[in-house]
Amino acid sequence: MKPPVPHRRWVLAAATALTLVAGGLVMSVTRPAEAAPVGAGSYTTTPVGPLPTGCDSMSNNPRQFATANAPAGAVPTNDWWSSLLWKRTDCAFSEPLHAHPLSYDTFTDGLGFSANSTPAISGTSTGVGEYHYPYVQDIRVGVAGLDAPQVKVDGWTDWTVSPHWSDAARTMRATIGHGLPFAYFQTTGGDAVISATGTADVWSNSGATVGFRVNGHDYVGYAPSGATWTVSGGRISSTLAGRGYLSVALLPPSTSAAERADLATTYGRYAHAHVTGTTVSYAYNPPTSALTTTYAFTTTAREGTATQTVVSLYPHQWKSLTGSTPITPTYPSARGRMKVLTGVNQFRTAMKFQGVLPELPAVGDGSGADLSTLSNHLAAARANPMDQRGGDTYWTGKGLGRAARLAEVADLVNDTATRDSALNAIRSTLTDWFTASSGKTSKVFYYDGNWGTLIGYPASYGSDQELNDHHFHYGYYIAAAATLAKFDPAWAAKTRYGGMVDLLIRDANNYRRDDTRIPYLRDFDIYAGHDWASGHGSFGSGNNQESSSEGMNFANALIQWGQVTGDTAVRDAGIFLYTTQAAAIQEYWFDVSDQNFPAAFGHSTVGMVWGDGGAYATWFSGEPEMIQGINLLPVTGGHLYLGNNPAYVRTNYAELVRNNGGPPTVWQDILWQFQALGDGDAALANLRANPNYTVEEGESRAHTFHWIRNLAALGTVDTTVTANHPLSAVFSRNGARTYVASNPTATAITVTFSNGTTLAVPAGRTATTGAYTWSGGNASGGVPPVTPPPTDPPPTDPPPPSGSPTRYLLAGGGLGTAGGAATTTVAAANGNHDGTPTNAQVFTATGLNLAYSGGQTTFDLFVDAGTAVGNGVQVRISYDLTGNGSWERVETSRYFATDPVPGYEHYTQSTGLASATGTLGALSNGTVRVEVWSAIGNNPSTVGIGNQSVLRLPYS
Repeated sequence: MKPPVPHRRWVLAAATALTLVAGGLVMSVTRPAEAAPVGAGSYTTTPVGPLPTGCDSMSNNPRQFATANAPAGAVPTNDWWSSLLWKRTDCAFSEPLHAHPLSYDTFTDGLGFSANSTPAISGTSTGVGEYHYPYVQDIRVGVAGLDAPQVKVDGWTDWTVSPHWSDAARTMRATIGHGLPFAYFQTTGGDAVISATGTADVWSNSGATVGFRVNGHDYVGYAPSGATWTVSGGRISSTLAGRGYLSVALLPPSTSAAERADLATTYGRYAHAHVTGTTVSYAYNPPTSALTTTYAFTTTAREGTATQTVVSLYPHQWKSLTGSTPITPTYPSARGRMKVLTGVNQFRTAMKFQGVLPELPAVGDGSGADLSTLSNHLAAARANPMDQRGGDTYWTGKGLGRAARLAEVADLVNDTATRDSALNAIRSTLTDWFTASSGKTSKVFYYDGNWGTLIGYPASYGSDQELNDHHFHYGYYIAAAATLAKFDPAWAAKTRYGGMVDLLIRDANNYRRDDTRIPYLRDFDIYAGHDWASGHGSFGSGNNQESSSEGMNFANALIQWGQVTGDTAVRDAGIFLYTTQAAAIQEYWFDVSDQNFPAAFGHSTVGMVWGDGGAYATWFSGEPEMIQGINLLPVTGGHLYLGNNPAYVRTNYAELVRNNGGPPTVWQDILWQFQALGDGDAALANLRANPNYTVEEGESRAHTFHWIRNLAALGTVDTTVTANHPLSAVFSRNGARTYVASNPTATAITVTFSNGTTLAVPAGRTATTGAYTWSGGNASGGVPPVTPPPTDPPPTDPPPPSGSPTRYLLAGGGLGTAGGAATTTVAAANGNHDGTPTNAQVFTATGLNLAYSGGQTTFDLFVDAGTAVGNGVQVRISYDLTGNGSWERVETSRYFATDPVPGYEHYTQSTGLASATGTLGALSNGTVRVEVWSAIGNNPSTVGIGNQSVLRLPYS
């Protein structure tokens, strides 16, 4: 048996050819913590450990290499262009910036371009191996005589960056970005110069446009109207007619001179509509389980009237494209073929969110021996549910993840002793980490206002000095908090420890654009569709990410936390991250369609994705089990995406066995659990045949047995059916489907699946269709399916039901389905109006016909008092059950005291009721009214409406 290798990414396995160049380490003086309260929790604002490091004074001034024009607020990190701003290995310029379809590099005299379409492949098809499209310069664009001592960052948007050059007499500003075949320039002080590597083969030079080929790649330079280009060997220059702007485009490979000329003309229509901004927006529609993502471009017309541009799409985008049609030529890239849209200022993708579960249900097959086996495994873990292997943020997270799995499984089979032991371990651990008491220097989070980040100490794997892996580490904390919140909602309230959980969420991937203390979606590359692990990205191959599955653990944690706490903004952000990244993983880590990896690479998966390629390697091991397993762990109910293509699961596992020279001998539990998503029977046979396997550091025998045994009964993931509830899944075995849904709330719900099947889910339980024989536990139950008559099937994606119990506060005073984002102002109280609506904003829904399902009204109001002190917003919800003008039930919640920090806060039912009169019953042509007003305070407050503030009625 091969010995286990300590898990994490610290140095690359010796067999790999990648090279890490480390910057200097700067240690801060350890001082006692000064606590900043967040509800009952707190963080420190006094450094207690090492801080981010870089060139010169980067530690204390991360804006050192940003110009005065750069956006205010926290600087972004973990991006494809981070080495340009966070200078760590090149203190003047940057490492190559892999934007696709172009890569760029910065030099004293300008911006270099690479369109390298020839992969460099190393290693073997059965061992460690890599493919890269390394930076190979074709051209460099600059200003005659430019000799800038360094390049700074003049601006950034969601997927673009603008490097800036300046010397004593000349300046140049460029804008480059993901998916942009154009680079845009503004210059002063001299002629624009395009320098080719070797001699440029000029195939067109007419007025302001010059077309040329270098290294087999076709480029076009577009100068202002009235300008001309001068060609001398490998030097192409223009005075730009004194107007100081140009653009340079890479054309997709063409099959003829005529096609090339046509492309140059088409691109020319948009050459002077310079892209100056990019923005993503997304919307999750629960009734159809649809995620729509809009990628929008802002342009500035340097001349002419065109406002559209040309963009190229990655495979995960064009495979889900809606409403647009790409043109025929495509670009090669490190991510596969990129398809082109011309004349657009936005495009949309439409994806299906497949659903997640807190844990697989316990369905069993009537075997008392199997239940006894699981019970024994649970009992063995009861005394030490975390089994923690280290005290830093990563290993604490792994322990929390283990305990959360045990709590979920134990609850399903009614082992309350193990469940409560695991929950107690989670509660005490999180509470300790979420408390920054005076003098505490360990198990504490520190907020660095310079960098806009929350660092946990003890840190590990560069999470402090390089801001690496925050989504990996913190995802475990958030997921464990979501499990705890189901059983201890008081702990999770914003007034207790929920605020600290929200800070961890925002640090790794801030879902709020209005919160400028932390960068928006720090770790998530919006256009590439996946996370980046390195904070500085200072590598020749660009940024990198190894464990895509730990990134998905973070996204799933947001869904679970948002659902259990009623925070739809967090839930929907999680669904955006999860759904988008699931698609990207299928393309760029797994290449399930066998279209993106170079044919000679010889692998069906990679352990790491780099900006310029991928590697069958890890930072910490060259063993196939770990190279493949690092993208499978942790195994949770949020990782069902790994089974979206059961045939690929079998292909991936077969490669593991081939490369390993036999079945796995380390991380067997992780790999068998993955195998079970493609062949549950085979995985169960492997598990039964190897009872003495070594448990992976974040796993337990109980969870592994539960997962594999139940997948053997459930079958494989069925992606053809979705549901109107995010905590749901469908499985298929031998043609028979099992429908599963989990309800963490105190109110029973009915889940409707896209084929019309409905499933009643009691409060606090997981339900399945069909009976099962293991004990029901506190959160599981077999429920017979309700299906529509075969003669009148419902549509695949049924519209929202009439009288939906979920209602958004809308502009104009309505309560209905989500609209566009908007705000409304709640007037200042200028007195005490606690309990008495005064100058209220009123929202009403009429004509409701709904059956009362028990429970209480829930709501989530997005409230912001800006910097005002002493404001308190209050809400009253009234029910007229028959629409006759008489209010049978009136609920007034305690007012919500807002903080003086700009940015939305969440006012929910967890504040408690101040008063309630009457009783609820069925709504028959009924009316519901929401009144929002200021109970106290001398300043107005803002409420986010449209697709933000939401009311959930206790009706079905």
